[in-house]
Amino acid sequence: MGYAPEQQAYVARLRALFGGADAPPLAFVDTYGCQQNEADSERLRGMLFEMGCGFTTREEEADLIVINTCAVREHAEMRVLGNVGALIHTKRNKPRQLIALCGCMMQSPEVVEKVRRSYRHVDLVFGPHALPRFPELLWRALARTGRIFDRDEGGGPLTEGLPVYRAAPPRAWVSIMYGCDNFCSYCIVPHVRGRERSRSPEAVLEEVFSLVRGGYTELTLLGQNVNSYGKGLAPPTDFAALLASVCRVPGDFTVGFMTSHPKDATCRMLDVMAENPKIRRHLHLPFQSGSDRILRAMGRGYTRASYERLIDDARARMPDLNLTSDVIVGFPGETEADFADTLSLLARVRFHNLFTFIYSKRPGTPAADLPDDTPPAVKRERMARLLALQRQLSAGERANGKGTG
Repeated sequence: MGYAPEQQAYVARLRALFGGADAPPLAFVDTYGCQQNEADSERLRGMLFEMGCGFTTREEEADLIVINTCAVREHAEMRVLGNVGALIHTKRNKPRQLIALCGCMMQSPEVVEKVRRSYRHVDLVFGPHALPRFPELLWRALARTGRIFDRDEGGGPLTEGLPVYRAAPPRAWVSIMYGCDNFCSYCIVPHVRGRERSRSPEAVLEEVFSLVRGGYTELTLLGQNVNSYGKGLAPPTDFAALLASVCRVPGDFTVGFMTSHPKDATCRMLDVMAENPKIRRHLHLPFQSGSDRILRAMGRGYTRASYERLIDDARARMPDLNLTSDVIVGFPGETEADFADTLSLLARVRFHNLFTFIYSKRPGTPAADLPDDTPPAVKRERMARLLALQRQLSAGERANGKGTG
C-alpha cells in the first residue's frame, strides 16, 4: 500500500526541494521509550531518506531534528523537555533549523499546551497516529506559515508499506499491532496510542520474508500486548497462529516477541514456543506486583496464583526458559505486607532479569486519583531491598549455569 496518494505527492515535492539545495539536508532522529517507538523512528527515517535527507547524530549540525517521545514515565518526560529546552541554543546558531516533536507525549493535551507556551522554538508537533502524514506536516512546517500542532485521534485503517530505514543486520523490529485495550489503572499508553489494531498476518509475513531475504537473522515481534493480537481480524486468528506462521518462513533466523500480558498468554502460545527452535527461549512477562490487592487496584486482570501457574506451565514445557519481568514499587496504597508479597514472588519465580520502576503518577489515569500516603523515602528503601534480592537471585542463577539473559 505505502503512502496515501496525497502523501506521495508531498514526498515528491520535498525530494525536489531538498534536491535543489547545495547539499542534502541532514536529519537527526532521537528516540525515547519502548521498542515500538524505535520501530516508529525507523519509519520516520525511511520517509526522510525517500525525501532526500542524509542523517547525522549531532544536533548542532542537523537541519531537521525529530524527537520521538515517550509518555510512560515522568522521568522520561522530564528528560525530553529538558533536552528540547537545550535545543534553543542550536537553533539560535542555526536559525533555519526545524525542530519537530512526535510520539506519545505529543498526544497529551497538557504537554502540547506546555510546548505551545514554553518551547516556542519547536516548529512541528504531532502524535503517533499522524505518522503516515509526516510528509504533509513537514512540508507545511517548512513553509514557515506558523507552528504546526496536529493531534490526530487515530482509529482509521492501518497504513502498510511505509518506508523503513533500519540499522544493518542482524536485528530488526516487526510491529504486529498498535495500541492497547487493557487500560491498567497506572498506564497512559491506551490514552495516547489508542485502542488495539492488529496488522493482517499477510502483511506481517511479507515483512518477515523481506527481512530474512535481506540478511536479518534476529527478529522481534512488537506490540503493547502481543498476546491479544488478532482481535477484530477476519478470518479470526491469534498470536499463537501468527507465531507458528512466522516460524514457517524459510531461512536461518530466530524470533522473539514483546510484550506479553499474563492475562492473555495462552498454553497454545507456550506450545508453539516449545515446538519451534526458531523461537528464542525468552519470555518477558510483566507481573508488576505480587499482591492480589494491588493487582486488582492496577486493573491487571490476573491473580498471583494464575501468574504462578502460567510460569510453571512455561517452565514445564521449556526448562531452559529465560524469564524476565517488570515490577512497580510504591503503587498508591501499597503496604509493607503488599511489598512482602512482591519479594516472595521474586523468590518463588527466580527471574533471570528484572526491570524495576518506582510508581510514576500519570495525569489522566485512574491511579492518579488514588490516595498515596507512602513517603518517597520508604518507596526508595523498598526499591533498594527489591534490587538487593534480585541481585542475589541472579547470582544464584549464574552459579547454576542458567545465565542472566
